Amino acid sequence: MTLVVELSGISIVHDGRTVLDVTDLSVAQGEVLAVIGPNGAGKSSLLRLIGALEAPAAGTVRFQGEPVVAESALAVRRRMASVFQEPLLADTTVFDNVAMGLRFRGVARGQVETRVARWLARFAIAPLAPRRARTLSGGEAQRAALARALVVEPELLLLDEPFSALDQPTREALIGDLSRILREERITTVLVTHDHEEAMVLADRVGVLIDGRLVQLDVTSRVFRAPASEEVARFVGVETMIECRVLSSQGGVSLIEAGGQKMEVAQAAVPGERVRLCLRAEDVTLKTGSPPPGAALPPNRLKGTVARLNPVGLHVRVSVDCGFPLTALVTQRAVEELGLGEGVKVTVQFKATAPHLLRRSKA
Repeated sequence: MTLVVELSGISIVHDGRTVLDVTDLSVAQGEVLAVIGPNGAGKSSLLRLIGALEAPAAGTVRFQGEPVVAESALAVRRRMASVFQEPLLADTTVFDNVAMGLRFRGVARGQVETRVARWLARFAIAPLAPRRARTLSGGEAQRAALARALVVEPELLLLDEPFSALDQPTREALIGDLSRILREERITTVLVTHDHEEAMVLADRVGVLIDGRLVQLDVTSRVFRAPASEEVARFVGVETMIECRVLSSQGGVSLIEAGGQKMEVAQAAVPGERVRLCLRAEDVTLKTGSPPPGAALPPNRLKGTVARLNPVGLHVRVSVDCGFPLTALVTQRAVEELGLGEGVKVTVQFKATAPHLLRRSKA
């Protein structure tokens, strides 16, 4: 495996405060790495470091196996390309904007025309080539900025919140197109974002940066489905976290209890252990009504009462009292069809593979 970027023992200090403390991080050839974290977590500092725009107080940065030092920083930056939240296009045509980097590099005119035409087509803006950049919409301008970055065939693409200024439909279309391009072209990329959806769609791996520390680094699905700590779980959108006791565990499936209700989780645990169950709201389904008094429910079919409904766009977050608080995310239509409202009795359901257990202490 070829590593494009390697960070080792990194520390960045601003005004006497450590803003970045990363022991080890690498990006492989062709990989898309997303770094997510709250505001002030150190994401911008990390991107400046990788982009050879800032030197660490301690530690080593390697690019294509060679240490990045002050004398080589400019040459390293020329082998990368960056796209920011604002497209930063020159007041000229779209064609000339995309061709700019090639002309700076002295590429022959015929090659410039061929390469620019290819990337304008890839981002579906070929008809805009003669248009002035100032006449473009936000989405069109960002497509031009991405084409300008990729036409120079960078060894590393750096993306700094590139979709945050776009409206939702434009953003979703561009993310989908970029995801396909990055995979087809095998473009090594580091994306910095606070948006979970961008990371889930684009990234092969995700790093969670909190208070300057990389608290989890894993394949994208595991970061969102199996957060390494409560801190990570909260940040990646896990709304239900329940204190539970492990009753038994066999064959990789554990039976746990909380609030007098039993649940099965497809994860091994130690009987008697105290654990924290993490469950994403979108993995929960609701049915109205409750079983007859005294009737036993199978695991992961929980009796509950709707406590609160919070509309979120086309969806509704439903808070359910199951002897412990649990959150489900359902559509507006489901709310209407099920007749959900405060005080309504419901049955909560989820698959054994949906929750993730965090170990606590033994009882």
